[in-house]
Amino acid sequence: MVEETAMSEEQGEGAARGGSRRARGGGGAARRAERTGVKLTSLPYIHRKLDPVDVLSSEAIEIIEHNADILMEEVGVEYRDDPEALQMWRDAGADVQGQRVHFPKGLCRELMKTAPSAFTQHARNPERNVQIGGKSTVFAPVYGPPFVRDLDGQRRYATIEDFRKFVKLAYMAPAMHHSGGTVCEPVDIAVNKRHLDMVYTHIRYSDKPFMGSVTAPERAEDTVHMARMLFGEEFVDQNCVLVSLINCNSPMVLDDTMLGALKVYARANQACIISPFIVGGAMSPVTVAGTLTQVLCEATSAIAFSQLCRPGAPVIFGTFATAISMQSGAPCFGTPEPAQVLMGAAQYARRYNLPFRSGGSLTGSKIPDASAAYESANTLWPAMMGGVNFMLHAAGWLEGGLVSSFEKFIMDCDQLAAAQKFAGGIDMSENAQAMGAIREVGPGGHYLGCQHTQDNFKTAFHVSSVADSNSFEQWEIEGSKRTEERANQIARNWLDAYQPPALEEGIDEALREYIQQKKDSMPDAFG
Repeated sequence: MVEETAMSEEQGEGAARGGSRRARGGGGAARRAERTGVKLTSLPYIHRKLDPVDVLSSEAIEIIEHNADILMEEVGVEYRDDPEALQMWRDAGADVQGQRVHFPKGLCRELMKTAPSAFTQHARNPERNVQIGGKSTVFAPVYGPPFVRDLDGQRRYATIEDFRKFVKLAYMAPAMHHSGGTVCEPVDIAVNKRHLDMVYTHIRYSDKPFMGSVTAPERAEDTVHMARMLFGEEFVDQNCVLVSLINCNSPMVLDDTMLGALKVYARANQACIISPFIVGGAMSPVTVAGTLTQVLCEATSAIAFSQLCRPGAPVIFGTFATAISMQSGAPCFGTPEPAQVLMGAAQYARRYNLPFRSGGSLTGSKIPDASAAYESANTLWPAMMGGVNFMLHAAGWLEGGLVSSFEKFIMDCDQLAAAQKFAGGIDMSENAQAMGAIREVGPGGHYLGCQHTQDNFKTAFHVSSVADSNSFEQWEIEGSKRTEERANQIARNWLDAYQPPALEEGIDEALREYIQQKKDSMPDAFG
């Protein structure tokens, strides 16, 4: 059955504020899981007990920030094809030359001060609310791949049915705190209409918080409209119910598509992740310090712009950085330098009192093999130790972000549960000190039969759902299964056990009518 853990103080407060418009999750999933033997535990978002690791000295912090100030004033950032944005910067005191905006020293940092240091993203089930910022960490699924590697081992273009399956798995996964956004790109639906189906899928098949569409301003408007139908217009105006990803077009460009979506969400008081998308050596300098300088230019400019749109609008300082193979030109994952960029950028987010996004379980591997595991671990752990608040691509990423993999999603979720246990810090309660057990066993004894072990064995250690700790002989008897084979079966079991959370019938009907009306109002466009 599905076991719900106790809510944190923040979640309890969020539930009290939730309002009557939000449909709470039903018990159907629990009953189905009980019948099929699937036992899942739903974990709340992480309250980290461990302090983040700093990789930059105080001197390095000052040097990089000073260099960024020089570049912002002398070189500037291009705000492409958006006259309104350019005029907003003129009015704010920036020097606008053509489409290039030059920022006086300190202007962006001053504007960023109105952004909240932490905020709650509300889910339609208040028990699923998440806090973004401070010492919290929220795991969200893979985002953006046009291909999937399905449960039959085929690499193919993604469909809306694949999208639904990933949303269902994210709903079922214990350590997945968020439903995510474009968990895969459903190419069987027209480009100008698929966002409607994606947003509806998150609403209908999960009660966790979710992300909005950013591929055009009007699609962002549709997302906000559907959120208002779900939560109520006044609630949305006063609370964050959407997080959306705004990528800077590195180096040093914000295009009209991203700016248009940013304006829609910020003016609606919904959160934007401002995230330079950088492949080091191609889209930024080959050095960590140079890349961080560029990250500061791009991110602080766009974060400040969000506050021009609506002071106090929630925003997340983000970065996505990876290295490039100087032999093939392909991006490389799990290497040391991007980890240093991530952890360095996190220091600036803390310096500016902003939530931070980065990290995930990233790999360039084509299948969920040892390479995928090592590379994913080498991106997951720097994100955990660097203090990431919102971790996108936490599960399911394969082939450099081209593929969403069901098997890797399960394997990654297993590691996320381990990371969540680690982030909780060391228990120093009287029970954890285990003095009675040490006295009882004494020199030369063993702890297998002592009372303390019997009282705690069920919860003492993280138990992997995909690893095999049996003997070789037992493993062989059970079919010599590889990790990805066990992950495949787990995914199938979860999907078989899945039941959607309850959604108020009137809201569901209104959403479907709105989607149909929008689709009927325009011809299909696949370009």
